[in-house]
Amino acid sequence: MVRLEHSNLSVVDIEKTLDFILTAFPHWQVRARGNNVWYGVERQWLHVGDDDYYLSLNGQAAGKNRDLQGHTPGLAHLGFAVDDVNAIVERLTAKGYDIRVDMREGHPFRKTAYFIDPEGFEFEFIQYLSEKPEEKNLYEDVGSTVVTFVNPD
Repeated sequence: MVRLEHSNLSVVDIEKTLDFILTAFPHWQVRARGNNVWYGVERQWLHVGDDDYYLSLNGQAAGKNRDLQGHTPGLAHLGFAVDDVNAIVERLTAKGYDIRVDMREGHPFRKTAYFIDPEGFEFEFIQYLSEKPEEKNLYEDVGSTVVTFVNPD
C-alpha cells in the first residue's frame, strides 16, 4: 500500500495558515508543535491533522510564495478528497476567504472548489459523487477543461 501521509509547508505566519486549515477541516487538531533550528534559523513548527493524515507547517519563512499564475516550478496545489465540498465552501467564505475557482457544477461525478490560503498556497477540495473509477476519473466531454477563475489576482 502507498498513501501520502503528509505534506510539509514553509510559511511566514503559521497561525494564519493554521486558521485556514482548521476552518476547512474543523475536525482536525494540532497533533504536536514546537521549535527547532533549520540551517541556522529558529522557527516554529506544528503538525495539524487527524490520526492518519496531516500537514506539517514550518514558520519563519522568508519571501513570497510562487506566483500561481506563472510558470515557475513549485507546488501548484494540495488536493483533498472530501465528503461535502459545499460545507467547506460555506465555512471558508463565511470567514472571508475567497473562492478562487468554482467547479461545483458541470461534472456529473465530482464537485471541486479551489481556495488560496493567506500564505499563497492553493487548496483544492474535491467531492466525488461516484466510487466507480471510470466515472470519477472521467475527463472527456464534461467541460472539466474549462476553468473559471472567480477571483483572479
